[in-house]
Order: sequence, then C-alpha cells, then structure tokens
Amino acid sequence: MAGLVVAGLGLGLLLAAQIGPVTLLIVRSVLRGGRAVAVGLAMAAAVAAIDVLYAALGLAGVGRLLDAGPLRLALGLLSAAILLAIGVRTAWLGFRARLGLELDDDVVEPRRAFVTAVAATALNPLTIALWTVSFPVAAPDSAGDSLARALALLLGVGLGTLTWYGGFATVVALARRRIGPRTTAAIDVATGLGLVGFGCVLGVRAVREG
Repeated sequence: MAGLVVAGLGLGLLLAAQIGPVTLLIVRSVLRGGRAVAVGLAMAAAVAAIDVLYAALGLAGVGRLLDAGPLRLALGLLSAAILLAIGVRTAWLGFRARLGLELDDDVVEPRRAFVTAVAATALNPLTIALWTVSFPVAAPDSAGDSLARALALLLGVGLGTLTWYGGFATVVALARRRIGPRTTAAIDVATGLGLVGFGCVLGVRAVREG
C-alpha cells in the first residue's frame, strides 16, 4: 500500500509539473492576492482536488466517455472562453496599474482564487485527457486489485499535485516581496496575454478535434 502512495506521489508531481494555464493563473493570483500564501494554497488545493477526481474517473475507465467528440468540443470552447475572459481582464489590470488607476477590488481573495482554479482546471480538456487517459496507462496495475489500493494511489496523486502547486505558489508568494508595483503590472500584462494565447489554442483545437 505504501508503494502505491509513493507511486501516486511521483505521478502527481510528474503530471503537475507542466507549464499551462493553471500555472499562469497561480502566478497572477498570488501576486495580486491580499494574502498571497493563502491564495496560492487555496488554488493548489483546488487543482489537487480536481486532479484526484479525474484520476479516479480515469481508473474507473470513463476516460473515453469524457473524451467524446461533442462533450470534448463543449468543454474545449467553454474553457477557451473562460481563459480568454480571465486573460483579457488580467492584461487590462496590468495596463491600468501602469497608468496608476488600480483599485482595491483588484486584490484577489483566497475564496475567489479557489473557485477560479476549480473552474479553470475542471474545464480544461488537457487536464481531462491527462488524468483520465494518460494517468491510467502509467498507473501500477496493482491499483486495480481493490478499492483500498486505488485509494492509496489516489492519495499519493493528491499529495503530489498539492506539493507541486503548493510549493510553486509559496515560492511566488515569497518572491512577491521583492517585486515592485511596475514589475507586478508588467507580469499581469504578460500573464494575461499568455492566458489569451492558451484560450485561443484551446478553442482552435476543440473545433478541429470536435
């Protein structure tokens, strides 16, 4: 059982350690957070919860259903719309801050960051494919022997994902103290444009593969 937890931990770390929309969202939200560490850990918990959910669905063999054409198209377009909206708003906040027009409402709170991370992760077709299709292939065969073994593997996955994103968010929060307002605004602009780019790519890919 301990071996499955370790295996899940390794897979969680490996699959989480990829640059994507969630990574950019964490950077942006932590830098804008009123309580930076709390915001980052809230987002890490949200991502870990969704990853474990999809990993469980993958072990249950529903990967093909979630990857079906119409559903995949709908999720892809919805995810693209969300990323585009967040990206445009983030870039605008950066431009506005550079002009000295920043408002107190621009600060991100942990609860809002958690909800944003849940939506962005749950609706991301890449996340769905990674955990429901790729993960079951890489998972140890013994995880399917019993519910207890599957839960041990999923526990490891949750710990791995939470460790990666929680550690990353904490590093960003610590670095925030050394980053000035102008740099934060520039990062907002760059992050927003990056999210817009990811949204466009997801939208085009969803249409092509839908």
